[in-house]
Amino acid sequence: MKGVLLHGGFGTRLRPLTHTGPKQLVRVAGKPVSQWALEDLRDAGIKEVSIILGELAPDRVVEYYGNGDWLNMRLTYIYQGYPYGLAHAVYVAKDFVGDEPFVVYLGDNIILEGIRDFVKRFEESDSDAMILLAKVPSPERFGVAKFDEKGRLIGLVEKPKVPPSPYALVGVYFFRPPYIFRSIEELKPSWRGELEITNAIQNLINWGLKVEYDIITGWWKDTGTPEDILEANRMLLDAKIQANIYGSVEEGAIIEGRVFIGKGAVVKAESVIRGPVYIGRDSVIGPKAFIGPYTSIGNGCRLTNLEIENSVLSDEVVLENITTRICDSIIGSYTTIGKHEGMPSGLRLIVGERTRIYL
Repeated sequence: MKGVLLHGGFGTRLRPLTHTGPKQLVRVAGKPVSQWALEDLRDAGIKEVSIILGELAPDRVVEYYGNGDWLNMRLTYIYQGYPYGLAHAVYVAKDFVGDEPFVVYLGDNIILEGIRDFVKRFEESDSDAMILLAKVPSPERFGVAKFDEKGRLIGLVEKPKVPPSPYALVGVYFFRPPYIFRSIEELKPSWRGELEITNAIQNLINWGLKVEYDIITGWWKDTGTPEDILEANRMLLDAKIQANIYGSVEEGAIIEGRVFIGKGAVVKAESVIRGPVYIGRDSVIGPKAFIGPYTSIGNGCRLTNLEIENSVLSDEVVLENITTRICDSIIGSYTTIGKHEGMPSGLRLIVGERTRIYL
């Protein structure tokens, strides 16, 4: 079985974080969101994966993942260009998958329990397609499944005003060629101007093909908003991060709970790290820094004389001499925040569009 990882879209709900790169490269618990997805595919036995790239900084994706050797995977890339919808993104992988069954995985999804069992079920079945569903409190935000009185899947509706059930499409789809591609070829753009994957699967149901479903009962998150990113970071730090110190901790620093400290990172004296916390390689923490629970710090960061918790920092972030505690925050790469000697009192801000600041 092959894998198709969708890495497109504009990430408008995550701006300004996504002005300079894809939303799937935002780090949570030390890794880009899409790396968690790729490792899930690999751990389910799927090592040959094509990444479908969009218009937003596709070169950054290729630069980060390369050919996939470092993940023990074989990665190729297909440029979708403008996002004409999920079904279009699947269709551009037609030559890559050939006659083999394949799984489509949205690159901004995180499934804590993984998809190994679902892959096995599909491989052992004779189904033409299988979708994963999850019960959600606001199904109108998603594609929603419709069932008959016997619990059989009879339809899918994209973002319905009145949902026919509380079960939403998770963003992981299993297919066997050639019918899914024939279905997509017959689609017309929806009112959103996109080729909807829900309509493509609906065609399979209407044609009498075997379309099965399974339900995710564990934790799942579509990381489309800042709140989703923070929740995913908390869940992954809780479930995945182990206490490992590959860097150095100076005398007088305090490490409590599960804390991961990457190679070359330094925790200086008079600092307290209270896990679960992830600290990337070559970062310098302290002196006089308090890093509270559920904080993920990228590579090459420098944090001095501050308090921070329940936050996500990308690479090369500098935070220093901040008198107000930072919490529930997401800070993009190469950002500097702090007060320096010689500056007048008061705030001095250079802020991009769609930025959120709470003082």
